[in-house]
Amino acid sequence: MASELRTPAAHRGLSGWLRRNLFSSWWNAAVSLVLLGLLAMLAVRLFQWLIVDAQWAGSSPSACADTTSLCWPFVRARWPQFLYGLYPSEEVWRVNLGLAAGALLGAALAVRRMPGRRWIAAFLLLAYPPLAWWLFRGGTWGLTPVETSLWGGFFLTLVVTGSVFWVSLLAGVLLALGRQSRLALVRQACTVWIEFWRAVPVLVLLFVVIIMLPLFLPANIEIDQLGRAMIAFAILMSTYLAEAVRGGLQSLSAGQYEAARALGLNWRQSRLHVVLPQALAVSLPQITSNFIGLFKETTVLLVIGLFDLLGEVQRAASDPQWLGTGTTAAGYIFVAVFFWTACFCLSRASSRLERRMTRYRAAAT
Repeated sequence: MASELRTPAAHRGLSGWLRRNLFSSWWNAAVSLVLLGLLAMLAVRLFQWLIVDAQWAGSSPSACADTTSLCWPFVRARWPQFLYGLYPSEEVWRVNLGLAAGALLGAALAVRRMPGRRWIAAFLLLAYPPLAWWLFRGGTWGLTPVETSLWGGFFLTLVVTGSVFWVSLLAGVLLALGRQSRLALVRQACTVWIEFWRAVPVLVLLFVVIIMLPLFLPANIEIDQLGRAMIAFAILMSTYLAEAVRGGLQSLSAGQYEAARALGLNWRQSRLHVVLPQALAVSLPQITSNFIGLFKETTVLLVIGLFDLLGEVQRAASDPQWLGTGTTAAGYIFVAVFFWTACFCLSRASSRLERRMTRYRAAAT
């Protein structure tokens, strides 16, 4: 019997990777050393600018006398504004309660053996969004009304992302099913709707809906600027999600549809219990990618005068008391780190859920 061949120890691990990729020849080694030296110099300068030379103590403009160095007290002093915008401080408890309830429901849904997961999912998808909107908006049952023009910061980013994604996913599933309908009129109408809106840039659609939608509404119906912006986002995002779900539907074999018919399920039951669960599982990576893209696209709300997290940072940095290069740079770095961290966590969570679904499908087969 031939002896088993093993990779030499010198080519395994970190040292082996460095030898193969960075120091495989004298020319490769020379280029690698030069680039590593430049990266080290850049890292040292960046660390000195971000940490060593930055202003850390204090929470007032006087703490940042040097306007060229990073001013982290600016982030500390304007932290409530970055979180809630101009939402009244005495009503902030409503925001905290609504967001905490959503986080708890999502955490409960993530627990595998949580009893009543289907009821939790149904409540989270169907009942929680309108209840949270009522809690944030107020105006009934003794809650003080808070105009949406006062909403801002991280709170506005979450509201727009969650509301638009909720509506878009439901509309996207219906559009995907309609595009596979046997009725030619329904199929062509869904196809034209999807292909038309997918070709429109988000800023163009945003301005069109903001300006033209009130012209088509009755005089007694008025939708505020935030509502019109979310309608524009929902129109565009639903077309993206419809294509993602349609890809999942097309990946299923004809045997799945035949098995559903053999069990005596009608069209609605087969789609709800057999087809859609599998299609959504296949479409999960693309759906997550669209969700992350929507989360980042909320920054364009600044163009129409709505202040999300980035808008609140810019508004706070324009305060005459905080004017300075270091203040603006600290705000932008904070926003960049925040969005990167949030998107990275969403991506990792999606990968974990995808692996879990892959193991579940493999065990089922």
